[in-house]
Amino acid sequence: MMAVPSLYSPSLYLASASPRRAQLLHQIGVPHTVLAFPGIDETPRSDESPALYVQRMAQEKACAGYAMLTPQQVAGAVVLGADTAVVLGDIIMGKPADDDDAVAMLTQLSGATHQVLSAVCLHDGNTPVVQLSTTQVQFRTLGRAEIDAYVASGEPRGKAGAYAIQGFGAVLVANLHGSYSGVVGLPLTETRQLLNEAGITVWRAHA
Repeated sequence: MMAVPSLYSPSLYLASASPRRAQLLHQIGVPHTVLAFPGIDETPRSDESPALYVQRMAQEKACAGYAMLTPQQVAGAVVLGADTAVVLGDIIMGKPADDDDAVAMLTQLSGATHQVLSAVCLHDGNTPVVQLSTTQVQFRTLGRAEIDAYVASGEPRGKAGAYAIQGFGAVLVANLHGSYSGVVGLPLTETRQLLNEAGITVWRAHA
């Protein structure tokens, strides 16, 4: 992706329905437009490592988002796609199917260290550029009563690995090494680097 002259500021579009990613962009002062993203097939391929999977998902989301732009929007547009996966060993832990599935996931994560892989992709109509963040997260040993209470809160629903570190799930974590924002859903160091290369500055005043 070519750097853009500083006097020109491309329009950033977020190809994600995640309010957390929008909040993180807002936090670092990056105005953007959220696309009404229809979603993509997120099934991992049989021969695909978790790292390759999450990078492919981020790129496919960015490309799908770019394809949604109108001819009027395309000029000067940059689309951001992102994906986050909780990985225990070589197993990708997706969103729980139901409360019982959430209990099973949290039981597996209890007392263990897992990885959170978070990829971000920018696409401007040329070659998509992807960055990957890897964070090690260690859970406390959790009792069944605590797991049941957390699941009953409703927070694990729709969350990869059945927890949200930015919410009640923060108290489940004993140690973290890497990117906190990556665990939330958008690694801001890598995102800032890609935005800078695309000519989009951070720390701008919010509209």
